[in-house]
Amino acid sequence: MVKREMEDMEKIIVVASGNMGKIREFREILEPRGYIVKSMADFPDMPEIEETGKTFRENAIIKAQALTDRYGIMAVSDDSGLEIDAFGKKPGVESARWLGHDTSYDKKNQTVLEMMKGKENRSCRYVCAIAVTRKDHDPVVFVDTVECMIANEPMGENGFGYDPIVFYPPYGKTMAQMTKDEKNGISHRGKAVRRLESWLENEAA
Repeated sequence: MVKREMEDMEKIIVVASGNMGKIREFREILEPRGYIVKSMADFPDMPEIEETGKTFRENAIIKAQALTDRYGIMAVSDDSGLEIDAFGKKPGVESARWLGHDTSYDKKNQTVLEMMKGKENRSCRYVCAIAVTRKDHDPVVFVDTVECMIANEPMGENGFGYDPIVFYPPYGKTMAQMTKDEKNGISHRGKAVRRLESWLENEAA
């Protein structure tokens, strides 16, 4: 019985995020493989974590390490966002708080489209950094990207965030037009999570 409980504990992954869109994608990728994904909602006494890093990597480590330091558990954190080349790679690490945390993504997306008027270079990319922290270990970080274009108009009802205006040329669709399997197969987060999964299976101890 104790052995079974230990095995179950090893399958728990605590994601240091309250973003339910991100949590859903982690669950879609990891739970079919037997992992149990927990979120910040399962730790209501955890103080708000201030993201003071200047890179996706730094912010991912800050968030995961805060959980590990407080509870002594292994934690995983995703810091991700959209880099638009015509904007000097902004909003970047400020993607979630760009124009204000309380500003809807419908408004953010419309603002991006308005700012893109007259610009020839519509290239962009989603970037995802996933950090793993454990007590008495150095952080491990996986970073991945997916190259895309800014669409001419919002399209699709799936996904979240900037997905309706992020167009993936090989599929001829925005991220919000893809099925969850299509998106998870090529997305920045999907690729980084698969690297995390490989690490969990082969190197985590």
